[in-house]
Amino acid sequence: MTPPDLDRTSALFLDLDGTLLEIAATPSLVVVPPGLPVLLSRLYHLLDGAVAIVTGRPLAVVDGLLAPFAASAAGEHGAALRYDDGTLEDMPATLAVPEAWRASLVAAAERWPGVLIESKPHGCAVHYRLAPERGNDVWRLARTLVAEEHPWFRLITAREAVEIGPRTVSKGYAVERLMAQAPFAGRSPIFIGDDFTDEAGMNAARLFGGQGLRVAEFFGGDPAAVRAWLKRGADLLDGRSMAGPISVGTSP
Repeated sequence: MTPPDLDRTSALFLDLDGTLLEIAATPSLVVVPPGLPVLLSRLYHLLDGAVAIVTGRPLAVVDGLLAPFAASAAGEHGAALRYDDGTLEDMPATLAVPEAWRASLVAAAERWPGVLIESKPHGCAVHYRLAPERGNDVWRLARTLVAEEHPWFRLITAREAVEIGPRTVSKGYAVERLMAQAPFAGRSPIFIGDDFTDEAGMNAARLFGGQGLRVAEFFGGDPAAVRAWLKRGADLLDGRSMAGPISVGTSP
């Protein structure tokens, strides 16, 4: 399957791990290619700001990884939103995974070598990529903490991980909120993701007349191919902006 060409009406919603960045053994070991922040900044200018990172990571971690690039973003699957003008929209601090649950997960991880806890402001992820044989144990514990009908929290399936997060948000929610505001409103969204959690974002993009692109289907499962497509898109937009009657900004 061939991804579409970017044009000046596009809006980009980009997952981070497994989409822009190669999956690492642990979340802290991801490597950001040196040219990626510059490329994202270039696309931001060419698309008049219609570029957003939509990820399960907290916003502070996203900014640290992609610095000096910073733009619209959704962290923790939409629990925290940042708009293009810098406005922050965050879930209440009281809506966070209870400390007793976090303690139970940490205690279990200490008994299960290779199982890692990624604590977040609102949620908590348990990674078993380094101990796949513990996957059933991790899920069993998570289900004892979060009942299927829990009113405030839900279990979020991820690649070799399970996350506890607020029930009322998703990446689809994030796309809907961002598409209601400038500079995204009225544009054709393209959501690119690789994981179960990205499906809601892809569906939301389609509801707005855009496209949802799975990394496995459109990019051979390779984040480097996603980055190459973004680079080609930026080059194409550069050519159109120079030839067209309207200036859409210059690349950095």
